[in-house]
Formats: sequence, structure tokens, C-alpha cells
Amino acid sequence: MGMKKYVYAFHEGNKEMKSLLGGKGANLAEMIKIGLPVPPGFTVTTEACNKYYDDGQKISQDIIDEIFCHLHELENNTQKRFGDYNNPLLVSVRSGAVVSMPGMMDTILNLGLNDESVIGLAKATGNERFAYDSYRRFIQMFSDVVLNIQKYKFDNILEKEKRSSKVQLDTDLTVDNLKNIIKEYKKIVKKETKKAFPQEPKKQLLMAIEAVFGSWNNARAIIYRDINDIPNHYGTAVNVQSMVFGNMGEKSGTGVAFTRNPATGEKKLFGEFLMNAQGEDVVAGIRTPQPICELKNTMPKVYEQFVNVANLLEKHYKDMQDIEFTIENEKLYLLQTRNGKRTAAAAINIAVDMVEENIIDKETAIMRIEPAQLDQLLHPTFEEEAMQKIEKITQGLPASPGAATGRIYFNANDLVKAANEGEMTILVRLETSPEDIEGMVAAQGILTARGGMTSHAAVVARGMGKCCVAGCGEIKVDEINKVFKIDGKIFKEGDYLSLDGNTGNVYAGKLPTKEPELSGNFAKLMSWADEIRTLKIRTNADTPKDALTAVKFGAEGIGLCRTEHMFFKEERIPAVRQMIIAQNVEERMKALNKLLPFQKEDFIGIFEAMGERPVTVRLLDPPLHEFLPNNDEDIKILSKQINVSYNTLKEIVEDLKEFNPMLGHRGCRLAITYPEIYQMQVRAMIMAAIQVKKQKNIHVQLEIMVPLIGHEKELEIIKKLIVSTANEVIENSDENIVYKIGTMIEVPRAALTADDIAKHAEFFSFGTNDLTQMTYAFSRDDAGRFIGEYRKKEIFKKDPFQRLDKIGVGKLMEIATQLGKRTRSDIKLGICGEHGGDPEAIDFCHKIGLHYVSCSPYRIPIARLAAAHAVINNK
Repeated sequence: MGMKKYVYAFHEGNKEMKSLLGGKGANLAEMIKIGLPVPPGFTVTTEACNKYYDDGQKISQDIIDEIFCHLHELENNTQKRFGDYNNPLLVSVRSGAVVSMPGMMDTILNLGLNDESVIGLAKATGNERFAYDSYRRFIQMFSDVVLNIQKYKFDNILEKEKRSSKVQLDTDLTVDNLKNIIKEYKKIVKKETKKAFPQEPKKQLLMAIEAVFGSWNNARAIIYRDINDIPNHYGTAVNVQSMVFGNMGEKSGTGVAFTRNPATGEKKLFGEFLMNAQGEDVVAGIRTPQPICELKNTMPKVYEQFVNVANLLEKHYKDMQDIEFTIENEKLYLLQTRNGKRTAAAAINIAVDMVEENIIDKETAIMRIEPAQLDQLLHPTFEEEAMQKIEKITQGLPASPGAATGRIYFNANDLVKAANEGEMTILVRLETSPEDIEGMVAAQGILTARGGMTSHAAVVARGMGKCCVAGCGEIKVDEINKVFKIDGKIFKEGDYLSLDGNTGNVYAGKLPTKEPELSGNFAKLMSWADEIRTLKIRTNADTPKDALTAVKFGAEGIGLCRTEHMFFKEERIPAVRQMIIAQNVEERMKALNKLLPFQKEDFIGIFEAMGERPVTVRLLDPPLHEFLPNNDEDIKILSKQINVSYNTLKEIVEDLKEFNPMLGHRGCRLAITYPEIYQMQVRAMIMAAIQVKKQKNIHVQLEIMVPLIGHEKELEIIKKLIVSTANEVIENSDENIVYKIGTMIEVPRAALTADDIAKHAEFFSFGTNDLTQMTYAFSRDDAGRFIGEYRKKEIFKKDPFQRLDKIGVGKLMEIATQLGKRTRSDIKLGICGEHGGDPEAIDFCHKIGLHYVSCSPYRIPIARLAAAHAVINNK
């Protein structure tokens, strides 16, 4: 058996080798395979990255030998020599993760330059300015990425030289200016590292590869992976590619383009380019780029070639492509293609259009949309009327759609702190960089003074579904003093700003919002998902308004209606409190009789909103003390309101307090001790169902759910109570109301004895919030103090209250499902915990044979799509 191969020339790979070569390396190999103009190079694999970490963050000698062997081949291929005085080979070193991570990893251009080869580059190209411009760029990038010297220290020198020479653009700097800058740059390196800038090209290359491997575990990459559920063990590949230069003069340039509009999905080339520039100039927004259509006037032949290449790549990959290119002396080179990041609206439009263009089928279209992406479409936008009345202060580029209002912050750390305290926030930057990722995640919206539609801010915001306005050149941002100025007005940290990512408009102050409307291609895609999925999608709704919203989003029933939420309304709480402090059944019934009309009206509204869709109503669940005040001042106020002495009320409050109320006197235990509470609720439900049937001819599909059952005897007793109460109401009417009785499975014992419980239950609904608490013996309210540390130590990949624990909690769900079906073959099974709207949990629920999932109204479309994904993924 031969030695393991860790380095591949581009011509040795293909797009199927993504896990080994990374997305970028695999696509470079594929483009060469189909005959496109790609500068030659080689890829150091993801396995080499993992070996680097296994070997204590060190590149092994066998991998170094393989790298230099491929470097020698590259020299022969290009007829240039690394570090040569006469005709030097220069390379770029780029990361290439398996899953695209835009802006998250580090890139170095022009590697191989030193004090000698820069002279050779000037001679070989006949362009001394270009050579020294490339050298100053290389020193800055290498120092930032490899030597960890902060970028601003170099920016300050560059800006100082521009000011002293009275020029505005980098391109206006002379050779002497550039030589001065390089000299100052080297001084910074010497001061910061106590060593001279490395001159040996092979040493530069190995240091750069190590830095890219090291960047796999930098803070922003870890955060990005965490947000996007990318496994840590994937590692990153490193692509070493011979340089082509967009900064050789006005016949050279660089750009980024998408084969369709990544914000809207429109079938039209979308992108930007800059003449006499390198790639980072476009992405960082240091100069404002030109729209790609302008290339038709600047270089017609190159533009025509690029259009043909773009069409070829989209047909080849059967998806919208994000293409990076360089033009060197009017010759086009492709540096990257990948499936382009896009907004949710664009993703839907592109997927539906491609089905109608016969490029992909419906199942592929459905799988193209990540369910969580839909969240971007399901939130309010600004009210038109309000926008007419508020001051528009400027307009930038509409880089990522949506609407955002919040207080402005000028650095990520300040913003994250404010967001953690519950503030709505807007990140304002001159231009964003990968270091801003935490702030971008926490912010409602992002505003930048520089950058275009393909800038870092734009690409990352679109991927996250964040509202972003970029390239807002009229605002003067002072990040140090935390202000920005426009037209003589000053906006300070903490001032309110509103951003419209659909138009690029920026408004002073706060703006109200309006509900989204979902139709067109969205409705079409949802209808395709509905044809495929087998899981029903219900909602958690406690009010008629929530129920109507859920129906609008496609809910097929209510899986959880929490009756306790109805008790907290201002006009009801006095009666609830009288019921709690009652000293005997008569007093308690008197208070409950006051509550009954309120409960009945609530149920009428919900039943009418849901029509003949099933409605699962959970009987009262929380401990009674939650409805009473807990501080002395509030107890005194309440004692006067209900005409009970302070001492008596204080005694009752103290008596109801529990050491661990989540495991205390709540749920079905209330009905065992105070059956009249559940009797009132059942009466209200049945009376409401009768009235709705009579007045609206709606046959209510009522499901009465008993919470917190742990023992079959509990359910047996409470079921008899429910049946006798319901039947009494029905017998006194001339209507027949059909209802089901079931329970939440949220106590581990209930899951393990589900066969016994199913004797008395016609349905199970998994309450995974409490089931997770009791399985782990964690209090959800207190677990936040240590969950972070559990995740750091990789005990948990995700918070189990946010992501269903399939191994532990899931095992209990499987056991309960199997046991329940064994006793009652037609038992209805669902989930109503917060996990019910999580795509990963939905896939699990499909696998174990549940009949429905229930989630919040705004997650209904996400659940519908995720349920279709589950069918396709599990074929």
C-alpha cells in the first residue's frame, strides 16, 4: 500500500471530491476539467488539516515534501520560478472549507514576493508601480493573517501617505509612495515580531498554509460553524494557485458576479468589478465598484466571454453560481465558482424558476431551500404610511432585504453587550470584516459606509437573513468617537436608526412594522412540499389572533392551547386569585363560576378561527403560586383588592411556595386535589363547542389534554372526571359533541409506562420542554448558567432545550411511541414542545412515526418544508 496522498494538483480532482479538496478546490478542479481558463495550482487536503491538529498543530515532513513536489510542478507548468529575480512565480493561498464559509477564513495574495523578486516582477512585467503595489499588499495581508499584526496599523500608514501626497485613491500612489509604505510596513513587522519580514518564499508558503489551517479554529470561524451547524471535524483545505493580476493597469481588473440576483432571484447577471484592482478591493469595498453590466462597455469581448462562462457554469452545476474572476491584460481567468449564497426570497424564486425551466425537478427545488431560511420571509416589514412621516437621512445600496430598527453601535463588542441586555441594535461600520461576526449575528441590521453588493457585509448579511444597507458613502463614520455625521447632523452611539434593506433607505428614529404576505412562488413551493410530506403541521396558539395567523401560514390544527395564559388577563386575575385563596370548595366554585364565561369566550374565538381543524386544549398546568404576588408590597395591595387580611394572604402565599415548583403541585396534581378547576375548564370547552356548532355550524374537533401525567391511575381518575363533566353538559343540550382525551408525555415514567397510560389516552403529545428538564434533571430557567460551559467542553453540541436530544429524550419518545401503539393501534401521536418547529427534530419525529408536529405560528412554513425534507431524506 502506497503513502497517503495529501496534495492534489487541480487537474487531478473533480467536484465529487468536495470532502477531501474542500468546495473551492473541488470546483477549481471541475472548471479545469470542463476546459475553463483557471490559473494552475494545487490543493492541500482537509485530511492534511486534521493531521496538522492531530500532530499538535504542526505540518509533518511528508506533507511538506509533497507540497514542494507540487510547487516544482507548478514552476514547470508556468515556466516561472519561486523567488526568482528575473521571472518570479507568485501564488495565492486561500482556504477552502467543505461547506462554503464566506469571509470566515483567511486569504493571502502575491506570496513569493521579497526584496529581490519584486524587482524581477517589475522587470518581467515592465510595470514597476504594479510590482511594488503587489508587494505592499502582500506584506499587509501576510502580517495580518500569519503574523497576527492588527490591520489598522498598516491602514494608518497607507492613509498617512495618501494625505501627505494629497491623493484620494490607492491607485494614485506613485512608485516612490509605495516604496515608502513598504519601508514603514517592514518597521511595524520588526517592532511587533522582533524579526524582519520573512524573505524566503518557501518559508512564506509554509507559514501561510499553517495560518490557513490555524484559521479553521479562529473565533469567527467557530462562531460561523456554530450558527450554521457545520461539524468541527470537517477541516479546511488550502488552495495554492499561481497569481493572475488585476492590478496591472487599466486593462486589468477583478470582480465577483452571480448568475442570478442573490437578493431577488431575478434571472440576470448580477455583480461588480473594479479595474486596476485585486480581489480584496471589491470585497472590502475600499473603492466603489462598477456594476457588472458596465464591463460590456469597458471590455466587450471579455464581457461576452464571461456571460458565456456564467451560463455554462450554471447549466453544469444546475444552480445559481457565485463566480470570482480576474482580468489580466484583457484575458479572463476564473478563480472560484460555488453555489451562491442567497436570500430566502431569492432561493425560492430561483428554485421555482429552475423547475419551470426544466433544469431541476420539484424534489430538488424543495431540497434547495433550507427550512430555517424561511424565517427571513416570515417577519414584519416597515409600514408604508409611517415611512412617509419619518425623516429619510440617506440612501445606500440595498445589500440584504428586510427591515431593522434599533440603537446604533460602532463596534461588535459594545453591540453584543447591549443585545444581551435586550436592546434592539444596528451595527454601523466603515466596512465590516470577519472580526465583526458576533456583532452581525446579534444585530437587527447592518449599515456600512463603504462596500458594494458583494462586500463582506452584504454577503454575510444575506446568508444570515439580516437587513443590510451597504456603500452608504454620504455618512462619515468615526468609529473611534462612536459617531457618524451626515449633512451637518451627528448620530451618536445609542441613537435610534431604521434601515430598509429592500430600498437602501436609512431613516432617523424608530419605525413600526407590518405583517408579511406570502404568495406567488412561495405558495407554489409550499404546495409542492405539502404534496410530499406525511406529517401534519399544527400550531401552538392561545388566542384567536394567534390561531388566525397560524391558519394563514398553513396550520392544520392546534397542537397546544395553553389555558393558563388566558388567566393572566387583567379582568380575570382577581377571580383566579380568589379561587386560589379559597378555603373550601364552595368559595372555590364561586370564583370558578366567575372565570367560566371568560374561558368559554376564549374557546369560542379559537374554535371559530380553526374551523373544523383539530384543537388540543391543555388543562391548567402551572403551580398556583405563579398567579399570586411574591413581594410584601404587592401582597398588601392584593389584600385590599380582595378584602382579605394581609396576614391571612401572606400565610397563603407562603404556604403555596415550593422548593422546586416545576416538580411540585402542578398539572394533573392540581386536579387530583382540586378537581373543580378542571371541571370548570371542561364545561367551558364543551359549552363553547356547542355554541359554535349551533351558531356557525362548525363541528369542533376537540382534544382535551391532561398535563404532567406520570402514573396511569392519575389519568384514569381525571378521565372519569372529564367524561362525567362533559357528558353532563352535552346531555343538557340538544347537540352531540365528539371529543378525545389524551395526555402530554413529559414525565420519563409516563414514557416508560406508555402502554398502561394508553389504556386511558386516545392521543399522546410529547411535551419535550419538560421531558428534557426531567430527563436531564436540569431546570430550564437555571441551566443557562452552565450550558455554555457544557458546549465549550463538547458535552453538548447544542443546548438540549433548543435542539432535541435524540439519544436520550428521543429514546424515551421512541419507547413511548412503540408502547402506546402496542396498546392502542390507532393512537394519535404528536409533539408540542418548542422543538416542534426545529427541522432536525421534525426529521426525527417523521422517522419514529409521529402523526403531527406543533410549533409557533411563524414557524409553520418552516415545519411544512422540513416535513417534506424528512420524506425526501428518508426515502
